[in-house]
Amino acid sequence: MKLILELSGEHPNIPLEEVKAIIPVYDQNTQVLIVDAPDLNILERFAYTHAAMRFLGECAADKESFVRMLTDMAITSSEPFCGRVKKMVDHGMDTPSADLERLIGFYVNGPVSVSTPTRVFRAIISGGRCHFGELLWELDRNPYHSRKPGNRPFFHPGVMMPRMIRALVNMSGAIKGEWILDPFCGTGGTLIEASLIGCPAIGTDADIEMIQGSRKNLTYAMTGVADARHLPFPDASIDHVVSDLPYGQSVVIVGNLFDLYRQALQEIRRVVKPGKRSVLVTHQDIRPLAEQIFTINGYYEQRVHKSLTRRILVLV
Repeated sequence: MKLILELSGEHPNIPLEEVKAIIPVYDQNTQVLIVDAPDLNILERFAYTHAAMRFLGECAADKESFVRMLTDMAITSSEPFCGRVKKMVDHGMDTPSADLERLIGFYVNGPVSVSTPTRVFRAIISGGRCHFGELLWELDRNPYHSRKPGNRPFFHPGVMMPRMIRALVNMSGAIKGEWILDPFCGTGGTLIEASLIGCPAIGTDADIEMIQGSRKNLTYAMTGVADARHLPFPDASIDHVVSDLPYGQSVVIVGNLFDLYRQALQEIRRVVKPGKRSVLVTHQDIRPLAEQIFTINGYYEQRVHKSLTRRILVLV
């Protein structure tokens, strides 16, 4: 199914990369992707995709081309519809959005209803192109809100929000049924998001309090106390590792932080199946270390606040 995806503008790369890891992308523009999706259900796993439209056409970002496209498509709707237009920062189109929405209402044959439409035809204008389709799906943020760390039975400060964790799981390329390991599982956020997309998840942590807490947050989780430098799993037994590595608070438990990173990366390399991706987050740039053990498939930064920038590594 050919779809137009409208991406979040919250990060320049992460919304794109989580989609690319899961489904084929044919074309891209600022906050816009043209993709081939097997069905609409797969969209539910994406955290930074705002909306999806059935692809109907595209044209240059000018009024004449827009009118010509609508005329050529000759869309008829027996159900009430409305037109919506979204302009991205680099849209390059002079015609006001309200005028373009009126043109959709004029050239689509059928009853117009601005307040209670059954169908929504939507144009996204980005990078000098107009992408036009029928709205099929929109992101529901409520489930993510309900899973916020503070809403769980066990809480610990400093953990990532569910949408970011879900994006990291997606960036690993994990498909339903593949095993995901978080060797620094903390309160279990990665285990929750992995489980929700159909991936069996395993969590280990050196801190027994974290393991006890993660079991409260996800009662059916497979968790246990373990040192990430000596993981209790056979070689090539895990499909993907997704983990937020310690920023220093756990050093007293597991020793020197740099040595922990080095030995943990070696263990992750050992237990992950060849060719499979892992996604690791650190507070410092460990690329010189990581490239000694893995091939770096991607590197992204996310500024959280003035004293914390997350470094996200996609490793193979």
